Amino acid sequence: MGSRADGVNGHLAQDAIVVQGTTFSINGRGMSYRFHVDDATTELVSDHYGGRVSEAPIACHQEPYSHGGWSKMYPIRREFPDLGRGDVRSPAIRIRHAAGHTVSKFQYQSHTILEGKPALDGLPSTIGQAGQAQTLIIHLLDSYSSVAVDLCYAVFPQHDAIARSVKVTNKGSEEIVVEKLASFSVDLPFADYDLLGLRGDWGRECTQHRRHVGYGSQGHTSFESAAGYSSHTNNPFMALLSSDATENRGDVWGFSLIYSGSFTAEVEKNPHGSVRALMGLNGHQLSWPLKPGEHLTSPECVSVFARDGGVGAMSRKFHDVFRQHLIRSSFVDQPRPPLLNDWEGVKFDFDQQNIIDMARETAALGLSIFVMDDGWFGVKHPRVDDHAGLGDWEPNPDRFPKGLAPPIEELTQFEVAGTQDRLKFGIWVEPEMVSPKSELYEQHPDWVLHAGEYPRTEIRYQLILNLALPEVQDYIIASISKVVSSAPISYVKWDNNRGMHEVASPSTYHAYMLGLYRVLDTLTARFPDVLWEGCASGGGRFDAGILQYFPQSWASDNTDAVDRLSIQFGITTVYPASSMGCHVSRVPNEVTHRMTSVTFRAHVAMMGGSFGLELEPSKIPDEERKELPELLQLAKKINPIVINGSLWKLSLPWQSQHPAAMYVCQDGSQAVLFAFQTVGTPAHCLPTVQLQGLDANATYLLDGKDKYSGATLMNGGMQFAFQGDFDSRVVFLEKL
Repeated sequence: MGSRADGVNGHLAQDAIVVQGTTFSINGRGMSYRFHVDDATTELVSDHYGGRVSEAPIACHQEPYSHGGWSKMYPIRREFPDLGRGDVRSPAIRIRHAAGHTVSKFQYQSHTILEGKPALDGLPSTIGQAGQAQTLIIHLLDSYSSVAVDLCYAVFPQHDAIARSVKVTNKGSEEIVVEKLASFSVDLPFADYDLLGLRGDWGRECTQHRRHVGYGSQGHTSFESAAGYSSHTNNPFMALLSSDATENRGDVWGFSLIYSGSFTAEVEKNPHGSVRALMGLNGHQLSWPLKPGEHLTSPECVSVFARDGGVGAMSRKFHDVFRQHLIRSSFVDQPRPPLLNDWEGVKFDFDQQNIIDMARETAALGLSIFVMDDGWFGVKHPRVDDHAGLGDWEPNPDRFPKGLAPPIEELTQFEVAGTQDRLKFGIWVEPEMVSPKSELYEQHPDWVLHAGEYPRTEIRYQLILNLALPEVQDYIIASISKVVSSAPISYVKWDNNRGMHEVASPSTYHAYMLGLYRVLDTLTARFPDVLWEGCASGGGRFDAGILQYFPQSWASDNTDAVDRLSIQFGITTVYPASSMGCHVSRVPNEVTHRMTSVTFRAHVAMMGGSFGLELEPSKIPDEERKELPELLQLAKKINPIVINGSLWKLSLPWQSQHPAAMYVCQDGSQAVLFAFQTVGTPAHCLPTVQLQGLDANATYLLDGKDKYSGATLMNGGMQFAFQGDFDSRVVFLEKL
């Protein structure tokens, strides 16, 4: 029963999901995930998650000796750990029943196998057709409370990936409250593991952080977001690594939550040495009531296993799964048009004529999209600074006397230099927010997140609309639809600039996300030809959930090229490079005040899927203006490889002054190498960059000049004559 991935064409054969009685095996090309139903208890017990096996591994089933009767469940590797019956480790689910207790006992009832992978209702999720994926649903029941649980496992065998979600249904006669729900939980056997996560803050998003999983105080490690959104501080991703794993070797188990709200990730090493990993909704911000007949579905968590390929192999698997089975935009595999965003150039200081003039210069530079950022809206309360106007999505009549259509129609007739294309127009919005000084707030003060009479905390002079309310969802859909329909708009930057405060109840956090997903699902389906980009004070909501709707997100408000190396290398630990918006800004950089050359800045920005400028075009220095055409042509040349290629990180910016990476296109015919020197060392040899991902037996042409074998490039490597700080090279390779 079931199917298997064919390593050549990705079609399913007969052992992707194998069921033998009540033993279940989920298999990829190089991965197996196995569990069984214990005959005595009818509970699920984990057997294996790791490299490909054909049966359960040979294991000693003798319980570790433990004097006393404190817990006999410590050594048991539980597939779906519930609470209250002796397992004192972190549970995957906690339910408060009508009687007040939190005891549950979920037992196996039956299972179902589906061809393909259906979408989750109301939540972003992976999707796969028959022949690409297969789904196993395990039906559990707590017969004492009449609460049912469906564990949904979808396998994408070609990518060694499993997507799991949990559906809880109240089949009883009284209301229950779901207080905790992990989307993925797995117990791994005794071994030496490290935990890898992505932490940071505004301006330094997605910094890799690695720690050892030990006993004692290190035995239970958790991190979370409690900001209401996935946040800058902790990204909804984690990986367990063999302790000797590096970027390019060692075993790695990766977990990525397809969710944009608050979450919790936990790793716990029990006194007997086994390790439990959980990831799901933040239990402090849930308390979800279920009346009889109602259900709650968890967000989906995707897990991939990389056998002896290190963090890089795990990353490439995530990139492929997300590009092929999560991002639904038609832009996912298309080269992104280079753009110019006016924010860092002019801020709020512009009018209609300024916009037309900047757009004309944008086209003259050879850029394809001009983006008008914040400050274009507000009638009664004009948005001339950040104190007013959010929520009133009508053009400011002082700046646009006849609305947006006339200037946009004029500027979209400008010819893009060096092409036969016309300039396209993009616009900035922040629809989830409202200014207290706005017509919307004057009319609907009850539409914002608030908790009774407690003061409503303003951040950046704004409050958050409560998207848990259907009327708020409808307002945003209608107002943004009106804006996008009013003129030829090809790109929308959707921003979000603060975390949640004064939330009325814990369940509102998740209800908000469900409302947001309804809004995004409706708008992106209504305007499929618009390129949507996410933003949240930079990378504050850069997660797999938002990827379903927005094929790219702004990586960080920090555009300093040196800092961006770490940020971009960090983001691509789990998210594809195609999903990053990366721009060249002016120097001195407004965040770090660092001076770097336009070539260095451009080379760093080319590593993202969406390349652009964050400048006022008329103020570009003459020396930089001379270099931009050639840099722009290079960006256009390599963008298709960055969009669809496999990323190999050769040297990491937090480990070396000479970070390097390369992208290899899917058929292997082309590749591009990025090499940098952030700090030069006088009177010292330069390192050798050994390439990866090439065909050792093939010959490659470098920048149309020299020929070398793949073996020489990977084993012998390349050296560059870097000069001083902040130097860079980009090398284009063609397979002959």
